[in-house]
Amino acid sequence: MGGDAPHDIRITNDNFYARVLTGGSLALGESYMEGWWETRDLDGFVFRLLTSRLDERVRSWRDAMAYVLAAIWNRQRPSRAFHVGQRHYDLGNDLYEAMLDRRMIYSCGYWESAETLDSAQEAKLDLVFRKLGIQRGQQVLDVGCGWGGALKYAAERYGAQGAGVTVSRKQAEWALNTLKGLPARILLQDYRTVNESFDHVYSIGMFEHVGLKNYRTYMQTIHRRLRPGGLFLLHTIGSPREDNHTDPWIERYIFPNSMVPSQRQISDAAEGLFLINGWQRIGSHYERTLLTWRDNFERHWPALRETRDERFYRMWRFYLSASAASFRARKLDVWQVLLSPTPA
Repeated sequence: MGGDAPHDIRITNDNFYARVLTGGSLALGESYMEGWWETRDLDGFVFRLLTSRLDERVRSWRDAMAYVLAAIWNRQRPSRAFHVGQRHYDLGNDLYEAMLDRRMIYSCGYWESAETLDSAQEAKLDLVFRKLGIQRGQQVLDVGCGWGGALKYAAERYGAQGAGVTVSRKQAEWALNTLKGLPARILLQDYRTVNESFDHVYSIGMFEHVGLKNYRTYMQTIHRRLRPGGLFLLHTIGSPREDNHTDPWIERYIFPNSMVPSQRQISDAAEGLFLINGWQRIGSHYERTLLTWRDNFERHWPALRETRDERFYRMWRFYLSASAASFRARKLDVWQVLLSPTPA
């Protein structure tokens, strides 16, 4: 602290130390939002915090309470399905249009041979659809379709038809406009209420909102929606350690009712329903994606600030920077899991 390295922090409020020691990650993020500390390299600072395992040593009563509540209460039950849509995805399409690629894909890009965000997201979508082996005229279901970019790509490049499910009204409005003239529909509803069948199903960046108590129901729902011979591609952030809730700061300010699954939690939920045909790790690509989003956000901030304040700027910057650091430190990963229904 107070050093000359870019990742060193400068404290502007002496109450910072006591606040963070008693409040953990929630206090760290909130104190940054309130301007209690500064650094020239925000993701570098968080990376060093994570690799020194300070996040594991400094815990607050809120962490214990979050664990207990998640154990006894289904925070992602159907009656709360639209909560994350209202709190996060409905923040304003102008925000996401400024930050994301031209297809509005809000998940990890695939930078293997890509130099731009647009090409990295197209490469990721192509990776998904090649694994599924989608053929012209087949019906696909996109669980958590976002702004419809993946469905549009599937229709234009692979000749697929289908439907997308979202719990965000602003995403649905955007997607309906994006998909005009294409054989695709948008369903503004919870994934558990879909009652049609499809040749293939995929879900990109939505499983993080399902919750441990609903993993089995989620897999059962997908299983019922698949026609014979169909495949399911699950693209999700994953964690090397098991938990039942998310970081307290992320829960309060970014993704309410979210949690990141472990490998065993996914496998247990799929057991008896699906065979795992392939499991690819691409988490190393998310750091670059997040930092590109942050660059885009900062570049467009002069326009975005007309309807948002400085606290929002610091909150969003902390979210993107800390997330990038988490992937760099390998505290988080991204998995593409290809599943096929177990034989009858």
